[in-house]
Amino acid sequence: MAESSDEYVYDEATGEWRPAAELAAAAEAARPQPRDAAGNLLADGDSVTLIKDLKVKGANQTLKQGTVIRSIRLTDDPDEIDCKHESIKGLVLRTEFVRKR
Repeated sequence: MAESSDEYVYDEATGEWRPAAELAAAAEAARPQPRDAAGNLLADGDSVTLIKDLKVKGANQTLKQGTVIRSIRLTDDPDEIDCKHESIKGLVLRTEFVRKR
């Protein structure tokens, strides 16, 4: 039996009152998940490998194919990851150019 302190939210799509936690879980599941070029799910702390040479804007440097990037961090955009490289700080890469190790 549900406690009286549970919050309910009106779901306009179904016309029902549903628990707020249930709607939040459904919204999280519907949010796009970050995936690498091969379709593998990415998570914070994963290591990735570059699948092509990338010119880094502002650093006048090229990261070569096969370069390993460790300890990535996910961003709010599922198409981008935040990462560090020994010579480049604050590096943001598109997920379409990396493959999970």
